[in-house]
Amino acid sequence: MRLRTLTLAAASGAALLAAGVLPANASGTVRPATAQEGSVSAADLLAKVTSCSQISNGKYKTDDETSATVPVCGKNGAVFWKADMDIDCDGQRTSKCSESTDPWYQDDTAFHQSDGKPLRADSLPYVVVPSSSSIWNYSSAGIKGGGVVAVIYNNKVEYAVVGDTGPTKIIGEASYATANALGIDPDPETGGADSGVTYILFKNSQVSPIESHSAAVTLGDKLAKQFLANN
Repeated sequence: MRLRTLTLAAASGAALLAAGVLPANASGTVRPATAQEGSVSAADLLAKVTSCSQISNGKYKTDDETSATVPVCGKNGAVFWKADMDIDCDGQRTSKCSESTDPWYQDDTAFHQSDGKPLRADSLPYVVVPSSSSIWNYSSAGIKGGGVVAVIYNNKVEYAVVGDTGPTKIIGEASYATANALGIDPDPETGGADSGVTYILFKNSQVSPIESHSAAVTLGDKLAKQFLANN
């Protein structure tokens, strides 16, 4: 739920240098990026989103300084966009996500765990959707908190949930854990990916409880199969 004022371009060199070193996860151990989650390949999902039927009333920026070039596109049972990935470290305060690690840190997320607490960005893969505006209203498109998202990068698939909302004119942001799982530098200040990330959000889906990543993977795999069959 932050407004990022710096682009990733300035940090791209550092991100590339760090690309071969995967950071520790919340338990302090290295979590290697997996080839994919579930049984549906990145290639099969990407083959279904090669063209865009734009459903947004205009396009989004990926950062404050960039021009608006990213539309929200519609498919049967899903919406998608192709953008960058800024790192969201909002929510529960941890050693990896706090004011000391993230200049834009906020101690809350738009959607909460089943116990009422904010989400935990360094351990839960989640995606940020733009707050509703005249450009696009995510809830009107069947997207809700806890909805399943297939995030694709570098031929890897990571299932996440819709966990937070962001600026009304900027798109392309996901949690520390999402980036970490995809092999993207998750540092909230210098990490992220400048481009090449595809977000496929499955309509009218909801993981319960929202903080269960295993439930997101199970439901995501089911919905991904349906997506391939219906598009």
